[in-house]
Amino acid sequence: MQLIDIGVNLTHPSFDGQRQALVERAFAAGVEQMVLTGTDAEDSELALELCRSLDSDGARLFSTAGVHPHEARHWNDAVAGRLDALLREPEVRAVGECGLDFNRDFSPRPLQEKALEAQLAMAVRLRKPVFLHERDADERLLAILREFRDGLPAAVVHCFTGEKRALYRYMDIDLHIGITGWICDERRGTHLHALVGEIPAGRLMLETDAPYLLPRSLRPKPKSGHNEPAFLVEVLREVARHRGETEQELARHTRDCARSFFGLPVPAAL
Repeated sequence: MQLIDIGVNLTHPSFDGQRQALVERAFAAGVEQMVLTGTDAEDSELALELCRSLDSDGARLFSTAGVHPHEARHWNDAVAGRLDALLREPEVRAVGECGLDFNRDFSPRPLQEKALEAQLAMAVRLRKPVFLHERDADERLLAILREFRDGLPAAVVHCFTGEKRALYRYMDIDLHIGITGWICDERRGTHLHALVGEIPAGRLMLETDAPYLLPRSLRPKPKSGHNEPAFLVEVLREVARHRGETEQELARHTRDCARSFFGLPVPAAL
């Protein structure tokens, strides 16, 4: 089974010393390509370095470059310049992770909006898709996106955890949707069971958001407690069950969707 994990935080310190093994486990599990998430300028540069050091044929690991809303207070012209340079590298396939987080508010909301608008303008100028983060901010995110949507090639709301109203409004402006192991969480993710069937094939992608969001349905659980791309198979299993699809069907159309969205090549067989 061939899968693509569109959201892996491989730069996270919890993966220090084990990234090569983690990538190999993912390949063995059928996750043939991964998109490494950048969350600030330094992190985005490291994600690109990991793509180059861990992917010998240049066809399996790709990355994003952006500033997460938690880091928006650090946005300035120098950061914008570093991102602009990164987004011109062939491995860097999307702007982000960027967006709005009105749940934790680690950065003031006006600064979150300023950084988001700057990154959306960059995506329009460079013709890059956007990897979006949203928590408790769908109304404001939609308002800002509408100002840029006509010029954006594509955008995905990654790790969607919202309600039906937000999902339908995102799909109304032709956004893609990323689903994580949140759907495997019996405490807070059960509302997604009915919603994933509403997402058309061609607009749905799968991700782990590793090392976060370890699927609670996974057995056995890793001793580390950390999620990793190899566990995308568990997300696939849960999403397929609630969409009434076979795992093979879901793997095929989410893989094809991700490949089209990020412009990924078809890799040679492992």
